[in-house]
Amino acid sequence: MDLLNTLVDKGLRRELPTREEALAVLATSDDELLDVVAAAGKVRRQWFGRRVKLNYLVNLKSGLCPEDCSYCSQRLGSKAGILKYTWLKPDEASRAAAAGVAGGAKRVCLVASGRGPTDRDVDRVSKTIEAIKEENEGIEVCACLGLLSDGQADRLRSAGADAYNHNLNTSEETYGAITTTHTYADRVETVQQAQAAGLSACSGLIAGMGESDKDLVDVVFALRDLDPDSVPVNFLIPFEGTPLAKEWNLTPQRCLRILAMVRFVCPDVEVRLAGGREVHLRSMQPLALHLVNSIFLGDYLTSEGQAGQTDLDMIADAGFEVEGAGTTTLPRHRADALGGGCGTQDATAGAGCGSHEDSGAGGCGSHGGGAGCGPCGGHGEREPVAVADSDAGQSVPAARTDANGAARTDLVAVRRRGAGTDLAPNA
Repeated sequence: MDLLNTLVDKGLRRELPTREEALAVLATSDDELLDVVAAAGKVRRQWFGRRVKLNYLVNLKSGLCPEDCSYCSQRLGSKAGILKYTWLKPDEASRAAAAGVAGGAKRVCLVASGRGPTDRDVDRVSKTIEAIKEENEGIEVCACLGLLSDGQADRLRSAGADAYNHNLNTSEETYGAITTTHTYADRVETVQQAQAAGLSACSGLIAGMGESDKDLVDVVFALRDLDPDSVPVNFLIPFEGTPLAKEWNLTPQRCLRILAMVRFVCPDVEVRLAGGREVHLRSMQPLALHLVNSIFLGDYLTSEGQAGQTDLDMIADAGFEVEGAGTTTLPRHRADALGGGCGTQDATAGAGCGSHEDSGAGGCGSHGGGAGCGPCGGHGEREPVAVADSDAGQSVPAARTDANGAARTDLVAVRRRGAGTDLAPNA
């Protein structure tokens, strides 16, 4: 296809595609899917080789959030039967992080529900960061605490944080239909504060909330303008007890097209496959490794993922390798621009092809049963939005339904192990 040849050429030159080209990727047919994956895979391999970065989530404080983000099981008024607990102590968080590191995680993502941290919360998280780094030499730490106030990003950086995650989640045009207790501009400002403090910025999206193809392209182009080092792509986990519980709009094929579009628009950025991959990609997860260069290991914030060993087997079976702690994450031009910060432990290794990503939700970025990191909540009694392929003019089929057409809620498992419990994590 001329479209794919053009996008590959642009991706290898780090040239931004047009919006029309990005929309065209989302409008390709299932017959063209493997061609789309192969084309985006060339761009992925140019900048990141065949390495896969592993990230591990530690939910420092679960539930009890005053924000109303529609997608989030921790939102204000959520009836989802998730774990609810207040702040983990630094030693508890450090032990939880150690499980992910033992499984091969290069980055630990510390997430806390809420609108944003108080100064006391920043002190608490700073001690947790110090405890984790003391026990795990060379590990990257990304914080995901919500909207930041003046000076808080600098304090996190001083405490040893490498990155900060705060997702845009959806387009500015539709953001008000998802969340009412904070604005899209609030989120943009927090990402910019993290960047100004020298933190590696991580910001991504959630697909499957009823958005149009145009919304998806708009948010990815907005992310490209923000220029984060990592872009987590979450797929909505429709938790019972949230306003979006009935939004089962994704198929594995659509998920792959979305990931390919993100890779074409953000060719040299770490693209992370985040929350919802097990639910929506299912047996086609290995194909996604040709598009992304980063995943979360094991469980998410409030939902279960597949076993960590299964993730490792999948990576090996697909012909990829786990990125080592001493490997440069970002391509040299991005690592140099970051000034030798997060993801650049070996500044002499692998410039260009084969030098790898960073990580997120940059740290977190998994709404996976939790938020998209940061303020997490929902929008009152929002009516479901019909999803349609804007170019092909065809409805997107439901991802998983039973014989009567009802959503398969059994595909969503609430996390009952790991952080905040007495059971071992799934890492």
